[in-house]
Amino acid sequence: MAKSKKYYVVWEGNNPGIYESWADCQLQIKGYPNAKYKSFKSLEEATEAYRENYSNHYNFGSKKAKTTLDIISDAERKKIVWDSISVDAACAGNPGVMEYQGVDTKTKSLFFHKKFSLGTNNIGEFLAIVHALAMFKQAGKTTPIYTDSRTAMAWVRNKKVKTNLVRNTRTALIHDLIKRAENWLKDNTYPNKILKWDTDNWGEIPADFGRK
Repeated sequence: MAKSKKYYVVWEGNNPGIYESWADCQLQIKGYPNAKYKSFKSLEEATEAYRENYSNHYNFGSKKAKTTLDIISDAERKKIVWDSISVDAACAGNPGVMEYQGVDTKTKSLFFHKKFSLGTNNIGEFLAIVHALAMFKQAGKTTPIYTDSRTAMAWVRNKKVKTNLVRNTRTALIHDLIKRAENWLKDNTYPNKILKWDTDNWGEIPADFGRK
C-alpha cells in the first residue's frame, strides 16, 4: 500500500520553508542546532502552520514542563493586559469542523462561541477577532483583544483573507462570513488593540480549546 504524501514545514533550519519530501527536509535540518520542523498531511495545512509559531504545532509531551498561566513568574504576569478578551479557534482536520470562541482573559468567562461544519484554523482565528471587534464596537468599548495567530492579525490588518479553502456548497457559508468580516473591517474603525499572546512565555491562550 502506497504511503500517503506528507509535507514538511521547517520553521528553523538551514533554509526555512515547506518541503515535499523527507529527504529535502533532512537537508534543511541536518547540522542545524535545535532545528524546528514537523510533517503535515496537506499542503494547505503545512502552509498555514508555516505562517504560525512552531510552538502552536509542537506537542511537548510529558517529559517537558509546559508553560501555563498558573506557573509563570510575577514578572511575566505583569506583562499581560488582564482587562481584555482572548480569542482562539480549533479545527478537527484542516479543513474540517471548525469552531472559535472569545473569553475573558482573567476569568475565562465565555463571551461568544461559534461552530461550523467546515473551515480552517486560521479562518476561525480571523473571524473570532472580527467578532470581538464588532461586539465591542456595538458596546462602545475599547477592550484589547488577544490572539495567538500572527496570520489572523495580518489578515485583519490587511482587511483581506488569504486562504486556499475552495468555495463550494459545503464552504459557501464560511466564505460568505469571511466576506462580511472583510467588509466590516473596510467600513469600520476601532480603537481596540489587537495583541499577540506570548505562548512561549505565558502558555496557551485562555481561549484555547485544550485539544493539543
